[in-house]
Amino acid sequence: MPAKINIGFSRKIGESNYGSRGATANLEVEIDSGTISDSQLLRDRMRSLYAMARQSVEEELGLESEPAQFADERPPKGNGRPNGSANRDSGTLTSSQQRAIFAIARKHRLDPNSVVQERFHLSRVEDLSIRQASEMIDALKNGMAEVRT
Repeated sequence: MPAKINIGFSRKIGESNYGSRGATANLEVEIDSGTISDSQLLRDRMRSLYAMARQSVEEELGLESEPAQFADERPPKGNGRPNGSANRDSGTLTSSQQRAIFAIARKHRLDPNSVVQERFHLSRVEDLSIRQASEMIDALKNGMAEVRT
């Protein structure tokens, strides 16, 4: 018996003067019972659907993104550690970190993207890793001395 999967992806990005814009993509597909009974195949199918939804949202928002990858094209997850724990250096910053960076930078009358380019040689705040974002927040809070080093 076929089943339906509904996958959704939504993203909201902050803009100047407390503005924001966002986009959402939802995909609903019917899958056969063979896919449902094979948990790895089901997970792979769901991952590829999420990747397609993410790419659609990022294109709609005018953001550059990597092309959607199917599960078998994706590099293996994890960081080579035995327990497979996430590497905080490679994950992208959280939405809370992004909001904090923009708020603190605004308070200091700084362009956060310029600071990111100068300090980390990245083109925009959204490209920071979790650790880099944390370093930037700390530096901004401490009066920018660390950011300019």
